[in-house]
Amino acid sequence: MAEPGARPKHPDGGDLADQNLVGDATTAAPLGNELVGALRDALKKFDEGLISRFRAGTSAAILAPERACYVDAIISKLWKGTLGKQANSCGCSLLAVGGYGRGELHPGSDIDVLLLHDPSRAEIPDALIEQFIAGLWDLGLEIGHSVRTIDESLQAAAADQLIATTLLESRWIAGNNELLNIARAELDSQKIWPSERFFAAKLDEQEERYSKFHDTAYNLEPNIKSSPGGLRDIQMIGWVAKRHFGSEKLHDLVEVGFLTEAEYQTLYAAQCYLWDVRFALHMIAGRREDRLLFDHQIALAKFFGYSDDDCNLAVEKFMQRYFRTAMKVARLNEMLLQHFQEEIIYRHQNPHPQRINSRFQSRLGFLEVTDPKVFSRYPFALLEVFLILEQRPDLKGVRASTIRLIRQHRTLIDDKFRRDLRCRSLFLEIMRQPQGITHALRRMHRYGVLGRYIPEFSRIAGRMQYDLFHAYTVDSHALFVVRNLRRMAIPKHRNELPHAHEVMLQVPKPELLYIAGLFHDIAKGRGGDHSELGAKDAYNFCIKHGIGAYDARLVAWLVQHHLTLSTTAQRRDISDPAVIIEMAHTVGDQTHLDCLYLLTIADIRATNPALWNTWRAALLQELYTLTRKAIRRGLSNPIDKRELIRDAQRDARRILRHRGFLPGHVRAFWRDHLPEEYFLRHNADEIAWHTEAMLNAGEDDIPLVLAEQKETGGGICIFIYALDSTDLFARCTSALDKLGLDIYEARVITTEYGYTLDSYLVLERNPSGPFDRRRGEEICQAMRAAALSNAAPPAPSSRKVPRQLKHFHTQTQINFNDDSANQRTIVELTTADRPGLLARVGVAFSSCGVRVKNAKIATMGERAEDIFFITDSQGEPLRSAEQFSCVRSKLGQYVDEEQGHS
Repeated sequence: MAEPGARPKHPDGGDLADQNLVGDATTAAPLGNELVGALRDALKKFDEGLISRFRAGTSAAILAPERACYVDAIISKLWKGTLGKQANSCGCSLLAVGGYGRGELHPGSDIDVLLLHDPSRAEIPDALIEQFIAGLWDLGLEIGHSVRTIDESLQAAAADQLIATTLLESRWIAGNNELLNIARAELDSQKIWPSERFFAAKLDEQEERYSKFHDTAYNLEPNIKSSPGGLRDIQMIGWVAKRHFGSEKLHDLVEVGFLTEAEYQTLYAAQCYLWDVRFALHMIAGRREDRLLFDHQIALAKFFGYSDDDCNLAVEKFMQRYFRTAMKVARLNEMLLQHFQEEIIYRHQNPHPQRINSRFQSRLGFLEVTDPKVFSRYPFALLEVFLILEQRPDLKGVRASTIRLIRQHRTLIDDKFRRDLRCRSLFLEIMRQPQGITHALRRMHRYGVLGRYIPEFSRIAGRMQYDLFHAYTVDSHALFVVRNLRRMAIPKHRNELPHAHEVMLQVPKPELLYIAGLFHDIAKGRGGDHSELGAKDAYNFCIKHGIGAYDARLVAWLVQHHLTLSTTAQRRDISDPAVIIEMAHTVGDQTHLDCLYLLTIADIRATNPALWNTWRAALLQELYTLTRKAIRRGLSNPIDKRELIRDAQRDARRILRHRGFLPGHVRAFWRDHLPEEYFLRHNADEIAWHTEAMLNAGEDDIPLVLAEQKETGGGICIFIYALDSTDLFARCTSALDKLGLDIYEARVITTEYGYTLDSYLVLERNPSGPFDRRRGEEICQAMRAAALSNAAPPAPSSRKVPRQLKHFHTQTQINFNDDSANQRTIVELTTADRPGLLARVGVAFSSCGVRVKNAKIATMGERAEDIFFITDSQGEPLRSAEQFSCVRSKLGQYVDEEQGHS
């Protein structure tokens, strides 16, 4: 198997480019189309054979270099066939650059070439060059080419390290073979991009590349080349080694002491695996594709022999293997770059260490052991190193030699190590530090310490969930949760989540929250309820670490209930006092509520960057406030509906009195026009806003439509006061869909006098700027038109389904529950999310004569989980079999029809 950077050889020992691989027919073929056609056919036949061998089990580590050399032979023959006698004697050299220059060509890879010429030597006519380039395209190759003199190449290389890199890894194919040596000699003189500058530029390049992927290898559609832990990380090591040491192969780093043989084997095995995945990806996609898109993941899992089982999908197993490989590459990349930094950047600086304690010292701002045997003599130092980094923020990191020692001594972290009181105390100290916790845990994970110390954590390393809801692997998500919790406690980040920051300051032992964050998803992939299994793991961990029984139960409770608050907020009617009372009984006291509230926010924000929004923030805060009020009132003294109504009316009258409205006038209007249910569903600010508009409205203003941005930033509130109509919900949802607004909550309240009070909370689907007067008027006009219309609800329009949604199938589920206490029926709809879904649901309800009283809309990646509180046309719960059958049939019809359009 050939390494990148080494010129690949034919399996028989000869240089592939020098062998007659394209056959005698092409050798004898004339110039022009006949030659190109013969070469094209030969290349096609070779590629077909290559694919067949790959399917039969031959590694891409053999096939990719072979393809590069075969393409060398094809291009060389085209070069000779085009230039004739001038092919080798001219002042021009044909070079392979990029991946082709490294001798690695996958089925869909680009073919990058450089025509390097010397103006002082025999020139090739431009017409022949153009004919040659056209011939390359006619061969069906994806060609990238440039034409430069040696001076132009060196000037470009001096200005751009990317071009310098292409010259470093360039390879001669045909023409004058002296020119490349001349250019390389100038480049190797260290006048152009000396090692220090080259390394610094490459380091900046990698950091910029990492930032595009949120500094994690675990995005669920990773780029196999460019994501952290991808092939670029391996190439990065090779580039720096080549520039500094003149190394042609990765194994050269073993000989100069920068890699151990075991590390080299790990890196090389990872490279071979990534090459196999990339080769298969190109084969399945039928073109160059380096993104592991959902489009291809299932096919790749099947190709590599994975199958589903009771706990995990085949695609999840395949992706876990990929992510764990990427983790190994990223770990070695970090260590080797640190090694390069010490050798290249700091080698001339004062090396005298500063002692920290008997086991550790600081050298050039990096932490290192005082003796290579420290970890074997004092195994607990494997945790102490991370505590020191937290306590010494002046340290830049860990020296590469010490990172290597940590990796080599990880096996010391066993049951005996975990029982050691010193180790347990050190771990808790790490979790209790006022700074650096997130960085410490991430380092522990990268160095392989965290998974050894918490074996359950190692089982979720690289584990993905095949959906659009969870954007990161489980281990990465857990560390993001801890990071989010930490940010809530740091004053400089208080403006991100001001309310959460204030709540966090009241938590007496934040480390309990951090432990809950680490453990909340730790049982995923085992089968069973991960919350219950994880709660047991968390409790046992706490007890073993000397955490008191009460605190251990709190941590376990948080893990078990980490979904309760978000589920209640998004799926239940929190304007119902019974729901709040139930929530108050679940949490029991203020401490449990505070911790659960903070963990819920951190969890949602770490699940998917697009998931957290102002609506969810406002909704969770409202549920938190209502539950806190119920707890303070006392669980034995539950909230009464009448009292809630009185409180809301009192506060709303106070607001209206400041606006010039007489209390008696307001009371009379409420008594004659607004039902009690309205005051349970709205807060005092909303009641005052609606009442003021209704009191000022004339007959011509009905239907009355209002729209404004919520002050809390929780979306756009839309209020409609109109004559009641069974089809109104369907027409309104259709209008909102056409306006590009996503509905997150809907409330529909009918009065005794045939009017309806409808409220929608919406967010812009594609926000282009702040909410302004013109947007508000546009919304109001569209909704007023919908309310005035007497026509049947418009037929739902079909829109293009986003690419990612097409690769998931969610079986539609429709469940009914009785809510007799509130005189309504609850419909739970779980289906595939699609553009315009709610508009279709509205039409389905309308066709059955059903009224929507309340709706809670939740999108979980590719899956919609919507709750509707409905009645029949008379305001009664559904009772007859015909009613239930109609709703089930029509919902299924419209939803399934919509999925059919995808």
